[in-house]
Amino acid sequence: MKQIDVVAAVILNEQNEVLCALRSVTMSLPGLWEFPGGKIEQGEDPHTALIREVKEELRCVIEVGEKITETVHEYPAIKVRLISYFAKVISGIPQVTEHESLVYQKKNELLLLEWAPADIPTVQILIG
Repeated sequence: MKQIDVVAAVILNEQNEVLCALRSVTMSLPGLWEFPGGKIEQGEDPHTALIREVKEELRCVIEVGEKITETVHEYPAIKVRLISYFAKVISGIPQVTEHESLVYQKKNELLLLEWAPADIPTVQILIG
């Protein structure tokens, strides 16, 4: 089974709410929530990949912080290794480009959203 390496940003605002991104109908797993990020390209380190992906997807610049977790999830056709990091926006405001919607959610309300399976371990760590 093919494995892809993916990074995700847990972006917090001033109220300590988490930025959540709704996958659009043109993406795999449409209608599920995820943390913004994407694939690590050949020769890229996770931090560089995360900064690039967030800039492409959200049109803002982040600073990558502490690693939260690294998990592997097997979907029917592909295995995903997801590395999640805390991040903060240092330039710009997150904008919808590829996703259906972006919302800031309180940590204790994260489970009100239906998450992509690979993102659930990160959600569980955030809610403690």
